[in-house]
Amino acid sequence: MSDPAVAIRRFIGAYPPDTQAQVQTLIQDNRLAPYLAQKYPGRHDIQTDAALYDYIQSLKQQYLKTAPPVHKVVWHAKLDVMHKVLGLHTAISRVQGARLKAKAEIRIAGLFKDAAPEFLEMVVAHELAHLRERAHNKAFYQLCRHIQPHYHQVEFDLRLLLLKRSLDERPAP
Repeated sequence: MSDPAVAIRRFIGAYPPDTQAQVQTLIQDNRLAPYLAQKYPGRHDIQTDAALYDYIQSLKQQYLKTAPPVHKVVWHAKLDVMHKVLGLHTAISRVQGARLKAKAEIRIAGLFKDAAPEFLEMVVAHELAHLRERAHNKAFYQLCRHIQPHYHQVEFDLRLLLLKRSLDERPAP
């Protein structure tokens, strides 16, 4: 993206104008990257599909014991961040005799392999909440906050990270 104003509208356009103005100031003063680096300095070590599966299963066991099981978990290199797909929860239905069996699958965008653990936890919380609530309604976000108490702040900061990445990909003038 070449225009910071366009990027701001894309990633945080639903936030109040004063919040957008604060972000614009961070960008103009070159303080967005330091803000994110200072707030989220760590990196997780979950790099394989098996480790991601174990991580998701441990969160599910801790917070959503009675939710349907997750059968497959993978890092997915081709999920399109620009189209706001950071994770994907699907239920694959298969006919087995006279029964219809559904298997839940979770795919997490590969960009989270190098992200702070809070961002990975936020996306995983979001996808796990879909095991119980399909729609993004009040109950859905209550589940997200149950898994990660600061869910909304981390989601906002993730939008800032994606905004920063978008601005970093601008062609040089």
